[in-house]
Amino acid sequence: MAKKILYGLLIVLVVIQFIRPGRNISEVPSANDIRVHYSVPADVESILKRACFDCHSNNTNYPWYTNIQPLGWWLQNHINEGKGELNFSEFASYTPKKADHKLEEVIEMVEEKEMPLKSYTIVHKDAVLTAQEIEAVVNWAKGLRTTIQPNIQ
Repeated sequence: MAKKILYGLLIVLVVIQFIRPGRNISEVPSANDIRVHYSVPADVESILKRACFDCHSNNTNYPWYTNIQPLGWWLQNHINEGKGELNFSEFASYTPKKADHKLEEVIEMVEEKEMPLKSYTIVHKDAVLTAQEIEAVVNWAKGLRTTIQPNIQ
């Protein structure tokens, strides 16, 4: 009986490898990309690309292990949730009030070291932010808020 269960599990594991989630890969920047509409200094852009964009943009750099199901499903769900919270590729489509609030959250989450997530930085060591990088992102987000706030109605 135990052999039948193991064989059944093995068959299920093999079959689910063929059921793949869609990929979050965009060849060209969105017309609503934050970098198209607002100034993003090169150092901040580099930080965002390295520590934020995999989950908060329309272009994810997928590691090899996302090809293993159900891990790939879990990661894609995580990416979808991240984009639902904040999507830098669609940032310009936000109302000024929403954009301001999202930047306020960026400041809070980065200052409190809640972002990037610990579960992400365990595997992506290069995404761990230094004190100087935190300061750069926070200062940029604060400055951008002052640009956006006069447009809030």
